[in-house]
Amino acid sequence: MSADIEFIPVEDATKLATGILLGLGLSAGHAEAIARSVVTAQRDECYSHGLWRLLGFVPTTRKGKVSLNAVPEVDASAPGVVKVDARYGYSLLAFREGLPHLVEKANTLGIAAMAINNCYHFSALWPEVEDIASAGLVSLVMTPSHSWVAPAGGKKPVFGTNPLAFGWPRPGPNPFVFDFATSAAARGEIELHRRAGKTIPLGWGIDSDGNDTTDPTEALKGAMLTFGGHKGSALSAMIELMAGPLIADMTSAESMAFDDGAGVTPCHGELIIALDPKVFLGGAMVENMQRAEKMFDAITGQGARLPSQRRYEARARNRELGVPVQKSLLAELRETLASLV
Repeated sequence: MSADIEFIPVEDATKLATGILLGLGLSAGHAEAIARSVVTAQRDECYSHGLWRLLGFVPTTRKGKVSLNAVPEVDASAPGVVKVDARYGYSLLAFREGLPHLVEKANTLGIAAMAINNCYHFSALWPEVEDIASAGLVSLVMTPSHSWVAPAGGKKPVFGTNPLAFGWPRPGPNPFVFDFATSAAARGEIELHRRAGKTIPLGWGIDSDGNDTTDPTEALKGAMLTFGGHKGSALSAMIELMAGPLIADMTSAESMAFDDGAGVTPCHGELIIALDPKVFLGGAMVENMQRAEKMFDAITGQGARLPSQRRYEARARNRELGVPVQKSLLAELRETLASLV
């Protein structure tokens, strides 16, 4: 571990994050939900979605776009659909309020969906699919963002980074989870490279003239690229449709227009689909879930890595050590908290 890293207890990291969020005017519910997300990501060494994101809340909350104390409105009247209006607040509290209804409907019907509308979503999706997996459900989650990403063969942004996440419950503490942007890299990764003064790999982005670049600043000015060329581009378009028009919310381009130059985190919708293996499989559940375990064993048995394995290893390692935080970031966060007291 780098000498630049300091380990702090989870309780201290949570207190620091919550203090900053409350100091910025967020309600207790929003502060608690967001603090849990960023501390969890930091603990798992998923730094692009960790504590550094708290610094972005300072200018965002002062631009008047995000409702800091919005109370989500949950409509669970449809048989297999939960609708949650985040009322232009952050999405994590809306997810927390809607989740029990989603689980109940999936347990009853075998499949259910939750649409979160009018939300500002800034976090990773894997904590959400992990929460759903802990209820014994399989899940698929997707959301657009801002139009930062060019389609395959294009030079101008159309798509968002458009993450897609999947969760599969397993015996033991850790489900099978993947969560990836359909862009070649998450925008947060490019931001971290810019902050560190590092170049980015070719294929992550192009400059404003459409030329390949390794300069993160130029990529942020120009356009990001999809992973896998036309395959990532098609998946990104699918996410735009399913988490945009299908749930009566904005596409990434519409979200960017709604932002109107404010430069805050994207406002859009989120689609969550949950399936209950117990309903699908009935008495054959144990047998068929074990077949999945045989597949996982076939992967890891030859030395291959399952998605999220590094995060789970970091989680286990840091259970004793605490939350790893870059010392310069920790100092900046403490200064931010002190300025808000």
